[in-house]
Amino acid sequence: QVQLVESGGGLVQPGGSLRLSCAASGSFFSITAMDWYRQAPGKQRDLVASSTTGRGANYADSVKGRFTISRDNAKNTVYLQMNSLKPEDTAVYYCKAEIRPYSYGSTTLHYWGQGTQVTVSS
Repeated sequence: QVQLVESGGGLVQPGGSLRLSCAASGSFFSITAMDWYRQAPGKQRDLVASSTTGRGANYADSVKGRFTISRDNAKNTVYLQMNSLKPEDTAVYYCKAEIRPYSYGSTTLHYWGQGTQVTVSS
């Protein structure tokens, strides 16, 4: 059983910073990617940043230059450093992990965290 636990959300003023964390726990073979998504009220869930093992990171245009995704592979943890936050960044942020459960050749499964609220407001 794989679990993703997120932390770090909260209320911040425009221009401020927050750092989100998401740790994967349980029994599995490897993690192939860890991503951050966000969903604002009444809107679809959108990809914010992705980190694929052995490759680089990708960002949505709306956060490029402000957000940075990073991973600690020893801790199976992904971070999202968010700087210069804007009111339009307000959303529930979710992490997703793409995991090989048994071996290198096993089918990749997707797991989601429970979400953490980020509110940018003065």
